Amino acid sequence: MSELLAVAAITVLAVISPGPDFAMVTRNSYSFGRKNGLTAALGIACGVQIHVFYTVFGIAVIITRSPMLFISMKVLGAGYLMYLGFKSLTNSGVLPIGEADGRDSTTWKAFQTGFFTNALNPKTMLFVVATYSQVVRADSSLSVNFAYGMFMSLSHLVWFSLVAALFSAEAMRRRILRKQHIVDRVIGAALIALGASLVLPGLGS
Repeated sequence: MSELLAVAAITVLAVISPGPDFAMVTRNSYSFGRKNGLTAALGIACGVQIHVFYTVFGIAVIITRSPMLFISMKVLGAGYLMYLGFKSLTNSGVLPIGEADGRDSTTWKAFQTGFFTNALNPKTMLFVVATYSQVVRADSSLSVNFAYGMFMSLSHLVWFSLVAALFSAEAMRRRILRKQHIVDRVIGAALIALGASLVLPGLGS
């Protein structure tokens, strides 16, 4: 249960943290409409699975062959979460969102954009590795590990579908962006606290 709560907390905080996925979905929704924004969100959710697959199998090998390396990964993973929190907490910029250009875009192109934005995003790669390094154990079954991954994908899909629904209306888009600094600081503080709470248990496990 504690592992599930850790995955849920890390995933929710990481997903709602502004980044390339957020900018891309917002841009698609604002420029091309809600349908394309929702399709881009689906592409992002599928892209997460790329990171999940290689992380699950890679960590499984590391656990059995190099326990010390795995402990180091746990510490680095927790440290990375704290780094993300610090970046969010100290962010002074405004998320750049492209202006509507009136051009048409197919839903397939929106899906591809969402998929590759996430699959090629180093931030998502490190997020998935950091998360799994905190919860995966030597006796963890593949079904449980991939269930965590499915939760990550569904969380991305739900959040970015909500973003697409909201940001396809210009008035709501601008209203949310005006609160970006507050959101950044709340997310940053939460990520730092979560990383700190994970790193000490990680050293003893």
